[in-house]
Amino acid sequence: MSQKVLLTSKEINIILHRLACQLMENHLDFKDTALIGIQPRGVFLAERLVKILKKEYKIKHIDLGSLDITFFRDDFGRGEILKANSTQMNFLVEDKKVVFIDDVLYTGRSIRAALTAIQSFGRPSNIELLTLIDRRFSRHLPIQPTYRGRQVDAINEEKVKVMWEENDGEDKVYLVSK
Repeated sequence: MSQKVLLTSKEINIILHRLACQLMENHLDFKDTALIGIQPRGVFLAERLVKILKKEYKIKHIDLGSLDITFFRDDFGRGEILKANSTQMNFLVEDKKVVFIDDVLYTGRSIRAALTAIQSFGRPSNIELLTLIDRRFSRHLPIQPTYRGRQVDAINEEKVKVMWEENDGEDKVYLVSK
């Protein structure tokens, strides 16, 4: 097994700041916007973006939540035992602009599950998708990100592995080959 570094800590930091700027352009004061990290790994990205938006751009309040999609997945109950995470949303999404945040967009199935799961919290006026890595040639569903950090052309046997300082001890993105 070999792994190649796709993004270094410095490159991830630059991308996070660019994504924060793009969110600012479209959502200004975030009054009618909710950022929702998709469990488990999208939460780290969402928290980082909120930290940048508050510190660098002085946004006072941002609705930030985390959404567990385990029981909404189309492969739930099909062999592998899945471990549920927690959903934390202290707000309704009714008539809000929602931005789903996930680390890697691969087949699109996780986002389809998130679209179903979010209905339990209201009907958003708009839903966007922000992803750090877009594996663009791997879709099973017609889902595309509104905001993307980097596009990666990886073949199916390759895996994109995103490492976060808070969880893994370093900020890096690897392309892992078997």
